[in-house]
Amino acid sequence: MSDYFPFTIQIAKELSLNHQAVRNVLTLFSEGATIPFIARYRKEMTGSMDEEVILAIQKRAEQLLLLQKRKEAVIVSMRETEHLTAELEKAVMEAATIQEVEDIYLPYKPKRRTRATIAREKGLEPLADLLMQQRNIAPDQLASNYLNKEKSVETTEDALAGARDIIAERAAENIAGRNRLRRLFHQKSLINAVVQKGKEEEAKPYQQYFNWSEPLSKAPSHRILAMLRAENEGLLQVKIQISNQDALSGLKPLFLKSNNACANQVEMAVEDAWKRLLEPSIENEIRAFYKEKADEVAIKVFVENLRQLLLAAPLGAKRVLAIDPGFRTGCKVVVLDELGNLQHNDTIYPHPPQHEAKQAIQKIKNLVNAHKIEVIAIGNGTAGRETEDLIRSIRFDRDITAVMVNENGASVYSASKVARDEFPDYDITVRGAVSIGRRLMDPLAELVKIDPKSIGVGQYQHDVNQKALGESLTQTVESCVNGVGVELNSASEQLLSYVSGLGPQLASSIVGYRNQIGGFKSRSQLMKVPRLGPKAFEQSAGFLRIRGAANPLDASAVHPESYHIVEKIANRLKVPVEQLIGNKDVLQSIDIQQFTDEKAGKETIRDILAELEKPGRDPRKSFREFAFSKDIRTMNDLQVGMVLEGIVTNITAFGAFVDIGVHQDGLVHISQLANRFISDPAEIVHLNQVVKVKVTSVDTALKRIGLSMKDV
Repeated sequence: MSDYFPFTIQIAKELSLNHQAVRNVLTLFSEGATIPFIARYRKEMTGSMDEEVILAIQKRAEQLLLLQKRKEAVIVSMRETEHLTAELEKAVMEAATIQEVEDIYLPYKPKRRTRATIAREKGLEPLADLLMQQRNIAPDQLASNYLNKEKSVETTEDALAGARDIIAERAAENIAGRNRLRRLFHQKSLINAVVQKGKEEEAKPYQQYFNWSEPLSKAPSHRILAMLRAENEGLLQVKIQISNQDALSGLKPLFLKSNNACANQVEMAVEDAWKRLLEPSIENEIRAFYKEKADEVAIKVFVENLRQLLLAAPLGAKRVLAIDPGFRTGCKVVVLDELGNLQHNDTIYPHPPQHEAKQAIQKIKNLVNAHKIEVIAIGNGTAGRETEDLIRSIRFDRDITAVMVNENGASVYSASKVARDEFPDYDITVRGAVSIGRRLMDPLAELVKIDPKSIGVGQYQHDVNQKALGESLTQTVESCVNGVGVELNSASEQLLSYVSGLGPQLASSIVGYRNQIGGFKSRSQLMKVPRLGPKAFEQSAGFLRIRGAANPLDASAVHPESYHIVEKIANRLKVPVEQLIGNKDVLQSIDIQQFTDEKAGKETIRDILAELEKPGRDPRKSFREFAFSKDIRTMNDLQVGMVLEGIVTNITAFGAFVDIGVHQDGLVHISQLANRFISDPAEIVHLNQVVKVKVTSVDTALKRIGLSMKDV
């Protein structure tokens, strides 16, 4: 990160940030600090920047470093080919984007033999220069001086054709011309799609795009990604185009200076440059530009959905009976203790074809009583509603909460190496049921074991840049994990791997050492974990909690580096540290200024006092029970005009999907979310939100349900 220091002024200016704060962030990165650590424990150095701003600094620094490296590579290449001049070097070094660098480099870039290079080999470049002068001389007269049978230049037309190839390549490499075309594409291009011949049946999911055309600048990201996906599948042909007239009207004035026969040759070359060289080149550029923008929107949607899912309200430490429903193969039932440990597993067959409902009810009752079950979790997949009906029909001797759980990704977990390592003696049905129960108890702790792309909350996640998507999702998981905090003595290896400063190897070492010593008694014991050094301890310790530790601060978000501050406060007030914790009146009466020093300023002291007031507080919302309408089971039960309660399961750029309990989510289009214009569905809804919706359409053949939240 020290390589980024030359860019601090530029980044500060671009992002409207304090220069020294930007430099401090980059310094912290160079020392191995993570974004969660910087945002939480280095507020004085950053001016209390949040994670989003710190990430923006990091990304911009990486972009500028890549730009700098590309400039250096281009200069080396031009020097080696003896094309470098002081003016070119200056132009390259002053370029603000990689595109500008590539435009400058294009005429000097080593390339395969082209029609223009062949023409140059035939000695026709001087003829191209003469034609470019556009003097009032007959082109044939000029060309007659360049005939050469040995080089296959037998006629004046051969010579003129070669000269036009050279002029066309020059026009295609002209920076002003390329920029004009780029502007025209951004302003006037259309994205057109047609179905490939013979693929009409196969392409039915994309039927709306069979003969589609719209301004590219106005096309929403999801439509661009849908068309490009269909093109990749060989179902649609997609073109991004501007009219030839607009293109040539922009290009010709740059090259035509006269109105004569030589100018006509230049005009022919410019037209050839447009159709043969510039149109495909600029179209590819523009396509890549809008694909990247569409990717950014899709990734942003996925990231926000994932964040909301990970931060869903946890049930907490309860004894749970979890059911993975099924018809023919039965319902797998597991019992989990308060820590999520598997205590028992069984199978019941209450549904067709076995119809063993009485036996199933008795077995459930016995398990509930024997294991003192508090909550029953039911997967929302096949036979989910039927199983929910069964459970709600049982009369228990005490209040038992029954909750439908979104099981997206449970099958992915149950077949994964993580699940096999965790439950080597059980099959995938048991593992799937365990996952359903645990994700109710603590969604964050369980979902980190699953590839985020398999959780089912994205939009075209398999079509976007996978590297960018992976980085964004990892950052999101890290942000959520560290924002909530991790219980050191019960966290899985996967959960620990997302803690600031750790990663998979140290997480594995922590679990191994934890098993060896029977659990951590203090944060300081982390220093004894193999390969966990001072830097990893600094970055991770504040995000790890030890419930019941001898030092109560070990169960809080107060960093060990600040324990002395708490002790100083306690000494000043002449009370034990234990009596400070939760003592709101005392904590709010403290004069912050008395405890600040060079390392800990007002922001740090405020954070410490807030943490002491509610140590280890969970930022997630409280759990709320929800049940679907008892009268609605399948799509056949739906009627247009019905008003139902449902749960938001996915948010996209074009609307929100809502589970109303019929095994098929309905879509609330963005235009149906509110009685006003909105540009982002996230303005109105969030994942797992309970919403009231009106049924507007039901298409059982296509399995589509239209919903509205207007006037409901």
